[in-house]
Amino acid sequence: MAAPDDTTVKFRIRREMGGFRGFVARSWGRWWVKALAAIGVLAAIGAALFWFLFAAGLPSVDTLRTYEPPLPTNVRGIDGTPIHSYARERRVELSYDEYPPLLVRAFLAAEDKTFFEHHGVDYLGIANAAFNNLTTKRRAVGASTITQQVAKNLLIGNATSYTRKIKEAILAYRIEDTLTKQQILELYLNQIALGRNAFGVEAASYAYFGKDLNQLDLAQMAYLAILPKGPSNYDPVRHTQRALDRRAYVLREMLKNGFITQAQHDAARAEPLGTVPRQTPKTETAGSGYFVEEVRRQLLDKFGEDQRAGPYSVYSGGLWVRTSLDNKIQDYAQTALREGLLRFDSGRGWSGPMGHVEFTGTAWQSALLNTNIGLDYADWRAAIVVARSSESADLGFADGSTGTLPRWGAQMPVRGVGGTAFAALKEGDIIAVAPDGESFVLRSVPKISGAFVVEEPQTGRVLAMQGGFDFRIQAFNRATQALRQPGSTIKPIVYAAALEGGMTPASIIVDGPFCVFQGARLGQKCFRNFGNVGGSGSHTMRWGVEQSRNLMTVRAAATTGMPRVVGLMDRIGIGKYPPYLSFALGAGETTVSRMVNAYAILANQGRSHPSSLIDFVQDRHGKVVFPANWRACDRCNAPDWNGKAMPRPVSGGKQIVDAMSAYQMVHIAEGVIQRGTATVLRDLDRPIFGKTGTNTGPTDVWFIGGTPQMIGGLYIGYDTPHSLGGAAQGGTIAAPIFRTFAVKAYEGLDKVPFRAPTGIRMVRIDRASGKPVFGTWPTDDPKAAVIWEAFKPESEPRRAVRRDMIVPDPAAVAAAAAAKARAAQEAQQQQKETRRDSDFLQREGGIY
Repeated sequence: MAAPDDTTVKFRIRREMGGFRGFVARSWGRWWVKALAAIGVLAAIGAALFWFLFAAGLPSVDTLRTYEPPLPTNVRGIDGTPIHSYARERRVELSYDEYPPLLVRAFLAAEDKTFFEHHGVDYLGIANAAFNNLTTKRRAVGASTITQQVAKNLLIGNATSYTRKIKEAILAYRIEDTLTKQQILELYLNQIALGRNAFGVEAASYAYFGKDLNQLDLAQMAYLAILPKGPSNYDPVRHTQRALDRRAYVLREMLKNGFITQAQHDAARAEPLGTVPRQTPKTETAGSGYFVEEVRRQLLDKFGEDQRAGPYSVYSGGLWVRTSLDNKIQDYAQTALREGLLRFDSGRGWSGPMGHVEFTGTAWQSALLNTNIGLDYADWRAAIVVARSSESADLGFADGSTGTLPRWGAQMPVRGVGGTAFAALKEGDIIAVAPDGESFVLRSVPKISGAFVVEEPQTGRVLAMQGGFDFRIQAFNRATQALRQPGSTIKPIVYAAALEGGMTPASIIVDGPFCVFQGARLGQKCFRNFGNVGGSGSHTMRWGVEQSRNLMTVRAAATTGMPRVVGLMDRIGIGKYPPYLSFALGAGETTVSRMVNAYAILANQGRSHPSSLIDFVQDRHGKVVFPANWRACDRCNAPDWNGKAMPRPVSGGKQIVDAMSAYQMVHIAEGVIQRGTATVLRDLDRPIFGKTGTNTGPTDVWFIGGTPQMIGGLYIGYDTPHSLGGAAQGGTIAAPIFRTFAVKAYEGLDKVPFRAPTGIRMVRIDRASGKPVFGTWPTDDPKAAVIWEAFKPESEPRRAVRRDMIVPDPAAVAAAAAAKARAAQEAQQQQKETRRDSDFLQREGGIY
């Protein structure tokens, strides 16, 4: 075979390498093509690497559209008045339109002059910052725009690194594509940290100047604008000149950018900083500490503490809480309890310092502030002893001011030790003082304590709660947390069980020795009346309650059966106790709050409404999230009557005590005020029931009672129980405290009688014997021999007593002469009209 022609072969190869493939093959043979390909591959790898290092996993900026900053929970009183807020970040959220234009310009001048021109990143600013960082040895500066700061603060955090800065720039671009400039500024001005626990400019306005944002002038707005660079760097007290210099820079920048005129600049620069000292947030009302702390505990149990617990958390959920706190009633209860504690404690000497701290040099102010001890009673102030000489002591106060306590202002003896209080003072002691001329005198915070609770019986709403002398001295809430023996205030509950068991207010009970055998180990237990007063024979149940006779109470409890008695104590919410007779005399521990609610149930015809401090809770958008079944009362707030039936809120509650038994008990307990152990309240001249209490020791004294509108109760005693003294009684210590409260709290209220439930029969009886009376009528004399008594149908006594058979009360005999003329007039009136028992019911305002 002939060999192929070389020319033919070369042509074939050249033909096969023609077209695109040939072009690629020929190009690849060139060195610069290979270099470009390598660069492309490296660029792709670099882009992928950049994505995975910086862009992958970044949070979505879409979340900023629905971003909700942490907001405090705001608490309001019964009339809507702000009383407190719970927050770790003090913040008030505003919309962009609510920010003064000058404030926006001040922040732009200080932070980002080209904000409205760039697209998230200021390249010129970055270049200048890089040059400065490379050419100077000062602390490195950044060039973050406001958009980048939003990305840092809300999305990725503020860790210092170049990686974070790159991520920040990427997110800034995305934010600018997602939100408008106004929306970005709104986020920034609402969330920026500005010191003094203030987040956002509205909160900072109050923190530094004590007023709302729209009340600030140009100089004050410029000061706020310097704070994002570092609030502590421009503290108005410690770094005044530095703050003035930085504020002047902001004003110059505002002038340079045409934001203000020369005249505005000069006037603002001449102003002092004008800041106020650190202060309590304006929503924290003095005197409500125990109440709002109990509200906080309940909210934490319901919604949790922070954002991890859910959208309605207490410290970031922005809740709006409407409570039942009545500021006036709270003030009356607080004042009455405090005055009572001081009255009991007076003359016993100085109780010692409220606390003690160590400090060095001039650091006394921070040491005092860290204790959080304060006072809001009268003109008293908490002070720290800074130094002490032989003639005076130097004092320091939380606001940084100072004062002097001379030797003569601290001459009271030290309780239980002796010597003068001045001699016992040491540097670092935190004491209570009051101004006296240009100096101060020492005051003694009472060692005795107690609690006072006021409740609305128809709803169970707590109107006031005072858990001690001062919340800032000790936060322990004795109204809800202190378990104490209620003494004789438990007796109305015992007798209510006896009334449910078939007894009547006129039932005869023996006031005489009563002993029970408690088993081989405990032996026989014999009960005694208070003060070891002996028995006095047979009396009505009413007399036994009014005179608070222990022997009659345990006999009634034994007759009724202790299982029934402690069962009612459990149902009414006082506590769970074993069926021993000693619990009929108040041996079981309970709280003031529970006892007040139990009496409120009696006053509400036996229908229970659990004690409540919170009316309802709304989220930040106004939706009610608690209670779950809350319904608005339509037309309840209508300004005018529309001609239709009045709106009537649903009356809830559970029937705990038989309605007629509850009313009988209230009617009996009204006699405690008229002629029993609480006659100190009789001159209030209104329908009121109640019961005093004094437990063993006595270590505590009590009073619980009130009117159909309000039920209040209190106890006082030492936190570590010990005797108050043999003369201490509920009627002489606790009841007068309640009277101090009631004089003001009931002023202007209608004198409303307790309404009897359907079926109650009002019968005239002889108060001593309990037998029905004919031929004479009750009078206004509290100790009249004939009274009206409440009976269930067919339970009233049948044997009648004639007028001449009634044995008058010795005290009534003394008043007989004065009442003779009035009796004659009544006799004449009786001749003119036929009088019936129903006349009494009509006179009493519609009791049925």
